[in-house]
Amino acid sequence: MTTGILIANLGSPDSPAVKDVRRYLRQFLMDPFVLDIPVWLRFLVVEFGILPSRPHASAEAYRSIWTAEGSPLVTISRRFCAALKDSMTGPIALAMRYGSPSIESGVAELVAMGVDRIVLVPMYPHYAMSSVTTVVVEFESVMARLAPGVGKSVVPPFFSHPLYIAALADQIRPVLLDVDHVLFSYHGLPERHLKKTDPTGSHCMTEGCCDRKSVAHDTCYRHQVRITTQRVVDTLGLSSDQWSLSFQSRLGKDPWLTPFTDAVIPELAARGVKRLGVVCPAFVADCLETIEEIGDRGRAQFLVAGGTELQMIPCLNDGPEWVAAMGTIIQETVAATL
Repeated sequence: MTTGILIANLGSPDSPAVKDVRRYLRQFLMDPFVLDIPVWLRFLVVEFGILPSRPHASAEAYRSIWTAEGSPLVTISRRFCAALKDSMTGPIALAMRYGSPSIESGVAELVAMGVDRIVLVPMYPHYAMSSVTTVVVEFESVMARLAPGVGKSVVPPFFSHPLYIAALADQIRPVLLDVDHVLFSYHGLPERHLKKTDPTGSHCMTEGCCDRKSVAHDTCYRHQVRITTQRVVDTLGLSSDQWSLSFQSRLGKDPWLTPFTDAVIPELAARGVKRLGVVCPAFVADCLETIEEIGDRGRAQFLVAGGTELQMIPCLNDGPEWVAAMGTIIQETVAATL
């Protein structure tokens, strides 16, 4: 049996040109797992509330991080796949949920190589309907059309896997002597997403919910990021005053997970933190949200608030320890689903 591996991440515009950013944002925001409102209302919000102005600001942000090779997220993901091929047998393809290369092109590439089964690897450590679910649903749809007879399986969220925790801790450890505090900044989510994916219908977003054992934790983003943070903190031996947790990248006016990163950063400076390290564990490859949002805007905000240095701790990217770790995580899923 030949098993193909499909590495899937969020995606990027084809270029930082406004027209390409607009096309990318339209695909992203019209996803019902991202903007989970009735389709007619989603169309009105996206086409008349967001797309007339946001692509221009987003294009400027993308231009600030674009490299000669293109989008950092796509470039790093390609390097990751190349490194993974050196440590695993069988074909490997790259796909993005939005933009290029698409999930359809990735599946087609593996099918053309004669695979009997495809293992989808959503490169998201934590479960969210706007990341894991939308990738899996698109993958299932493409498989039904292009490869109905090919077997399939999915690598589950790896937020607590010892190898992910170890790789993340090792990424942070070298900067600990140079910073006073470490901020764990995760991508934010609307609170309604947690409630919507709560199988009990009554657990998430209630008093102490993350600390009470529940089946809801299997699909609770907030619980899972707390587990990741605590295990990394324990691994590094950080005291309670040496770290904080926050959520970035909110969109719209609905309630989102708190505290917000852009509020915590100046608060830390006001508390006397002079040298701040920021790590973004929800992202495994550096992208707009890490390089520009934290590395540029977050740093400027910290300096204005009285801090002296903000270090954006790079994502795991294509580091050899992380490549080896993910190879093992994939092999575990393959073995468990044979």
